Amino acid sequence: MKNAASRSLLPLLCVVAIVGLNLRPFITAVGPLAGDIHTQTGLGLQGMSLLTMVPMVLMGIVAFVGPSLQNALGARRLILGALAILGFGSLLRFFSATGWQLIGTAAVIGFGVAIVQAVFPGVIKRIFPRRVAAVMGLYSSMLMGGGALGAKAAPVVAGAAGAWQAGLAWLSIPAVIALVLASIYLPADDRRTSGGNVTTHLLRRPRAWLLMACFGLVNGGYSSAVAWLSPYYQGQGWSGAATGDLLAVMAICQATFALVLPLLIGREGDRRAWLWLTLLFQAAGFAGLAFWPLLAPFAWAGLVGAGLGGCFALSLVVALDHLSDAGHAGALSALMQGGGFLIAAVPPWIVAVLHDLTGGFQAGWLLHLTCVVIVVALAQRLASHNYHKAMPPMHHAPLADQDASARSSA
Repeated sequence: MKNAASRSLLPLLCVVAIVGLNLRPFITAVGPLAGDIHTQTGLGLQGMSLLTMVPMVLMGIVAFVGPSLQNALGARRLILGALAILGFGSLLRFFSATGWQLIGTAAVIGFGVAIVQAVFPGVIKRIFPRRVAAVMGLYSSMLMGGGALGAKAAPVVAGAAGAWQAGLAWLSIPAVIALVLASIYLPADDRRTSGGNVTTHLLRRPRAWLLMACFGLVNGGYSSAVAWLSPYYQGQGWSGAATGDLLAVMAICQATFALVLPLLIGREGDRRAWLWLTLLFQAAGFAGLAFWPLLAPFAWAGLVGAGLGGCFALSLVVALDHLSDAGHAGALSALMQGGGFLIAAVPPWIVAVLHDLTGGFQAGWLLHLTCVVIVVALAQRLASHNYHKAMPPMHHAPLADQDASARSSA
């Protein structure tokens, strides 16, 4: 019986993996092609930052309405529609000839990705209630692995096709594969809803805002790294393909740590020591990029990637740990990502402005080093023993009592 159950879960794990694979390559593929995109479209650094900023903003906005959309339309329908949008937006990139057209496709793809990210963690908690950490690790690692795929394959495909657009548009293929597999194996929705006002209830709790701040400050480092790591080293004489290798190393380390750390932390317990370890990796990587960029560039990229990937996966696990109800936990995860991605959307533009003011990227890397230090302090409050006080189950107490308890312990 156990073997049969494992076999029945295998297709669902494949769906988790292929869906996760599609959520980042459309961003990481841009950096290695930045030189060609600038030459043919005229996009400057601040314009190029919009290719990361616009999807991140959408990821934030859509996450806030994700629980309501899920109640109205159902998680399965939303995910299938989002994958179709993602594939369509990627295909449109083949026909993009101007900077604004490319930014428009980033918005289309970002909208599809935003829906998946808002809904999918709750679906994982519902389908795999006893394996949340491990399956979230798989999802996160494939998400980061997709980033490696985009960075490495984009210049290769573009070179073979003789057009940078092809290096971006081919990503419609894995999106179609994900759509087909999800349509076959993704189970029907649990018809129980978490209540149309669950988002409002969660926003009254300081813990939700704390999770948003931590998630946003960390992922701002990711959005800046994927936007500017390639141009940073291209400015020092590296080719687009070489900087693609650098981004791929970063993404592979992200994927590895996103997969391994959730397997090490166990099903329950205090996650703070592991979070601090990932933040230490990020601090070392950003310091290396700022002060000794040519000493060990692949090591700095790997450290940043390991820290970002591990922290991303652990952040999702921590959010889901707060509530036992899958719908409520998914809504909290969506809110954390919503506020977090709105914060994370801004740093690539700030780094571009700092570059224009200072003539280099050092100030930008130091900005993210500072953000890491801030999150180290904020993570002190994420002790597992106060999850219940900071985020009490909604059905266990009147809302006013829950909110008073949450405000006293967040």
